[in-house]
Amino acid sequence: MLWTLALGVWGLSRQDSVWRDEAATWNVAQRSTPEIWHLLGNVDVVHGCYYLLMHVLFEWFGPGTTTLRLPSVMATALAASCVTVIGQRLAGVWTGVAGGLAFGLLPAVQFYLQEGRPYALVAAGAGVSTLALVTALQGRARAAHWGTYFGAVLVCGLLNWFSLMILAAHLATLAWSRAAREVWTRWAVASVAAIICLAPLILFSHSQSAQVSWIPPLTWHMMIGPAVLVAIGGVGALLDRPRLGRLSLATVGLPLLAVPQIGLIGLSLIQPLFLDRYILFSLLGLALLVGSIIGSLVRAAAPRFPRASVWIVPLMVMVATAALLPQSLAKRSPGSRVDDVLAIAADVQKMKQAGSAVLFIPSARRDAKSVSPSAFVGLQDIALTETPEESGTLKGVEGSPQEIRAAMLSQQRIMLLTDAPEAAKPVTAQRDKTKLSVLRQNFTAVADTQVRGRRLTVYQRNPSAR
Repeated sequence: MLWTLALGVWGLSRQDSVWRDEAATWNVAQRSTPEIWHLLGNVDVVHGCYYLLMHVLFEWFGPGTTTLRLPSVMATALAASCVTVIGQRLAGVWTGVAGGLAFGLLPAVQFYLQEGRPYALVAAGAGVSTLALVTALQGRARAAHWGTYFGAVLVCGLLNWFSLMILAAHLATLAWSRAAREVWTRWAVASVAAIICLAPLILFSHSQSAQVSWIPPLTWHMMIGPAVLVAIGGVGALLDRPRLGRLSLATVGLPLLAVPQIGLIGLSLIQPLFLDRYILFSLLGLALLVGSIIGSLVRAAAPRFPRASVWIVPLMVMVATAALLPQSLAKRSPGSRVDDVLAIAADVQKMKQAGSAVLFIPSARRDAKSVSPSAFVGLQDIALTETPEESGTLKGVEGSPQEIRAAMLSQQRIMLLTDAPEAAKPVTAQRDKTKLSVLRQNFTAVADTQVRGRRLTVYQRNPSAR
């Protein structure tokens, strides 16, 4: 836990940068509770529980990168501790310690442990539920353990209902280890109760499925990563010498790793949904099986080199940390994300003039204004007809192309905030095409700057323009 906390606190602010996904959290967390409920009726209901949690934390501690990201750091540390305890119970102390230390070093975990989004919290809940299941399979569970299991699965589902794939992983563990009838019964009751509680959220979220329409279709090369992870996990499972009917690290770790990966691939064949962050919790299984590999090395070395064997885990952690250092540094830099809404807001503050107007292409780039409203004070958002708060959306509602054109032609100076060329997508919305057309025909660019994936261009009205 301490090791993972240290990894999380290291470079937590990412040089005071916040990218677009985190900006959504920042934006919503600063709204009132009724405004959040209004938003969830239109978009992002799958993240509603997380937004309400962050709203409370922003109210208590104030908005900032530390408040935004520290919950993910603490959740990842909890997940790492669960890996350690599970590994220790099933395969010995060195396996547990190695797995727990390895979890925080996994590149994907290092990315999301400093992310102001719910995925690390889901991983923590998955760790808690898996530990509760292992306790039950070892015959030590009481009613409180099953209550913990139900609560962890429920909270995970409220944070991201894709996490329910962990139930399929646990089902495989129960079948592989030939669990007792009593364990099967209590697991089924807890699982079905959690699914029933989450059913309204799952059904309602289907009405907002257009939000994930941007995810690309599954391709063969997208499956290379999951295949490599499962192969590494398979090595760890074989070294654990799994047997049917015996609870072991393999019977817990391999389903936890493989089932969510395979399940998400299967769902993506129906509708494109393959994003690794949706199943970040599956890396708990990978960490357990990596711990199995290292633990096997320690056990193999102990009879012949008893003193040297105790240094295997520290040495391998040092080697892995050194090998991953360039990547770790990169993930803690602003360049690790697509853009930075705070940096461009600072440029707006410096370049704005009284009476100027501002436009956003696409309208989602209004997130810079939502996160840093003070930087846009004095600028007229001439395309906007309803604010994000009034409309219950993340980006607000803009007027018709004709209304936007008329508003632009009444201005002398317009600031355009958009994506930098390397991050920009083709303009498809008619409103945005109108903005570009009017600027091209009636205005001249007098200043242009790019910073961390965002571009700010200042346009001055042509004297001859009508």
